[in-house]
Amino acid sequence: MGSGVGFRAVVRAPVAGRTWREFGYLLIGLPLSILYFSLAITGLSLGAGLLVTFLGVPVLAGVLAMCRGFGRLERARVRGLLRADIAEPAPIRARKGGALSAMGALLKSGSAWRHVLYSVIHFPWAVFAFCTALVFWTTGWSLLLYPLWFWVFPAYTNQPGLQLFQNGDYSFYLDSPGAIALTFLVGMAFTLATPWVLRALTAVDRVVVGGLLGPSRLASRVTELESDRGVVVDTAAADLRRIERDLHDGAQARLAALAMDLGLAKEKVTEDPVAAARMVDEAHGEVKIALQELRDLARGIHPAVLTDRGLDAALSSVAARCAVPVRVTVDLPARPTAAIEGIAYFTVSELLQNVSKHARARVASVEVWKSGERLLVQVSDDGRGGAGAGVGVGVGVEAGAGAGVGAGAGAGAGGGSGLVGLAERLDAVDGILVVDSPEGVGTTVTAELPWRV
Repeated sequence: MGSGVGFRAVVRAPVAGRTWREFGYLLIGLPLSILYFSLAITGLSLGAGLLVTFLGVPVLAGVLAMCRGFGRLERARVRGLLRADIAEPAPIRARKGGALSAMGALLKSGSAWRHVLYSVIHFPWAVFAFCTALVFWTTGWSLLLYPLWFWVFPAYTNQPGLQLFQNGDYSFYLDSPGAIALTFLVGMAFTLATPWVLRALTAVDRVVVGGLLGPSRLASRVTELESDRGVVVDTAAADLRRIERDLHDGAQARLAALAMDLGLAKEKVTEDPVAAARMVDEAHGEVKIALQELRDLARGIHPAVLTDRGLDAALSSVAARCAVPVRVTVDLPARPTAAIEGIAYFTVSELLQNVSKHARARVASVEVWKSGERLLVQVSDDGRGGAGAGVGVGVGVEAGAGAGVGAGAGAGAGGGSGLVGLAERLDAVDGILVVDSPEGVGTTVTAELPWRV
């Protein structure tokens, strides 16, 4: 079945809309590149020559601004014909108002100089791509359709046909049935190969346009880090609110009630010692419950077993509290950094918590291993599946909506809950969360984290 689909795709490719768009892109690219190259070289030469006077500065600034305009046109052309979305580079902002400040900002902009570089180096590539695309296209279609138009050529034989060469009295014409059939087959081969040649040529254009006319990697990384910093701050604030709420509603309320009970018992010691002893006994039970709540709260902040004994012991402790049997396998040559250990621990903890609540599973497993410089954590169950609804940044999802491992996970994560909250926590340290949860089969959630931060 796969080979049949592949064969149909190859046969349809020459007349597919994508092929025609890519051919049009390469044809239009040459005249535009000639324009870009001519204006950029002329402007740079003129500006460099005038640098001995002040006039060279505005000329060069004008060339940079012009080339940024060329870049805007090229991104629109790639977006419209190649269906590739190239992000806009960061706008150039002058620190102070005025023409001189604006010219200075342009001259210091790496993005503007990359646009100039594109205008210069794209010209030779456009010539090559134009010629290659045109030769393949015209050769393929003209030879493929040769049986329909060979008769238009006059011939010195009884049949018309295209004369390939003549050497003295010897001439060769494509006029016999065999020659016409062979020409048709060669044309078919060129025609079927043309779409893939065009795709290879336009793939180079996508890379060049994205690398030179899109945002710089440094600027993108700065934006990403700013976003990650916001997620970390929101997550920390949410965790603080959760701790405050748990203290206020849990241990603090229980300790306040305990203080009142002990005060009543103190008053009854002399009047009714038996009742006072009973109240002290009840208070002792309340103290134990309050201590357990405080231990659970401390474990939620950072468990001591994780600090002392590492992920293997900490995850085994979490698995022991799960409602279903959990097999834990940790294969690590050493311990990752404390921050990564903490994120891995809480990721497994939240996922196992939701296995207990939502997955309807019989068994589950946790596997942790190192691959290169990455820490891999995988939590699987044999439940009802269907997890992954609403998963966002940095997450690969292979499931539809529903419950399962991800439902409700990650409470308290900034910016979202469930798998979205987990994904945002992992994304803040360049991690990835991948969910595979087909309905009725079970759920596998894989978290990939850097070994160090």
